[in-house]
Amino acid sequence: MLRGDPASDSGNTTVFKDERKQAYLNPEGADRPLISAIPATTLDAARRYRLARLRARMKDWDCGALLLYDPVNIRYAFDCSNMSIWTMHNPSRYALILADGPAIMFEFEGAEHVNDGLPGIDEVRTAKSFLFFTAGNLAEDKMKSWADEIADLVRSHCPNLRIAVDRLEPAPAHELQSRGFILVDGQELAERARSIKSAEEIELMRWTIRVCEAGMARMYEVSEPGKTEREIWAELHFENARSGGEWLETKLLTAGSRTNPWYQECSDYVIKRGEMIAFDTDMIGPYGYCADLSRSWTSGHVAMNDKQKELYAAARDQIEHNLSIIKPGISFVEFNQKSWRIPEKYIPYRYSLAVHGTGMADEWPGILLHPDFDDKFSGVIEENMVLNVESLIAEAGSESIKLETQAVVTSTGAVRLDTFPWEEA
Repeated sequence: MLRGDPASDSGNTTVFKDERKQAYLNPEGADRPLISAIPATTLDAARRYRLARLRARMKDWDCGALLLYDPVNIRYAFDCSNMSIWTMHNPSRYALILADGPAIMFEFEGAEHVNDGLPGIDEVRTAKSFLFFTAGNLAEDKMKSWADEIADLVRSHCPNLRIAVDRLEPAPAHELQSRGFILVDGQELAERARSIKSAEEIELMRWTIRVCEAGMARMYEVSEPGKTEREIWAELHFENARSGGEWLETKLLTAGSRTNPWYQECSDYVIKRGEMIAFDTDMIGPYGYCADLSRSWTSGHVAMNDKQKELYAAARDQIEHNLSIIKPGISFVEFNQKSWRIPEKYIPYRYSLAVHGTGMADEWPGILLHPDFDDKFSGVIEENMVLNVESLIAEAGSESIKLETQAVVTSTGAVRLDTFPWEEA
């Protein structure tokens, strides 16, 4: 039970370390999961929109079929998920969307029922797996059978032999090519489709962020001296899992000197009072959407020292400046030219991205920080993109400050989707 929970075991309430953050816990009690009140009609509208986006891109790219193995792309297309992490490294379920035909889900054998009731799926078939794990010396024959089925389906519905594929190893790709098909990059097709969000998608994403921020409130409250990095990180896992979320993409929570350099994963390091705790949620939450938020605060909730304040202020400046210049129609090159300039002493410790897209995961576009930006990187920020604005500030011998906010691009600029308070440096 967290401090500040009105339903504490003793029946007494205690003061939350930062009263602004108490609002992010479940108002019915921190011992209960958050339950979404989003209606089924909203989810169904998002499902229809997403599949239509993919079909529109298929038409634009003149593709007769789209073959998906990436679990995130499958979730986007059909809103079905099954053993997502396992199938990321064991490609044993896939989707086939035909330009002039049905949308077919090929499900892991014995799990076909997980797709029941999903409106975008016209047919469910049992997947043909040729993983060495289970196929062994029979893999080649199983692969040929798989390719024959794909070929028969595409040829029976469309004379167009261009197939967009998001992920396929060389041997199965060769099998399709040997049957006369032309393979094109389905990952680019899918990510460009995913980059523009509907109003319903934004509503679903707001809920994932709500769950994430409840997890962050739990993390904040237990950020005491003597805790390990893993103990604090576990609070986010707990809130996500019990509230219907899926997984965390990384384990980016560190404290003190372990914050610099960045990209160390959480450990059994025991945190000392006053050390900076910095993290990046990278959370795939309810409805399969990503809440990618970063905050930094001190262990024991003590006032920052002068160096921590200086670094924190610079990180806030970067976030606020780059948020302010985001507008629909601005090119990536123009954004880079107008973006916040990181002071020289922080450059060796910088984060590589200034801004990146977010949907069901981190996605295109990823706009690099100005020292790394290539002026040949083309593209335009568009209305209804969701962009994450990043900052990582550190210098030689210091701790790192990691901040990140998630915003939707409106006709007038970027509007933040997260509201979890910054620290009062």
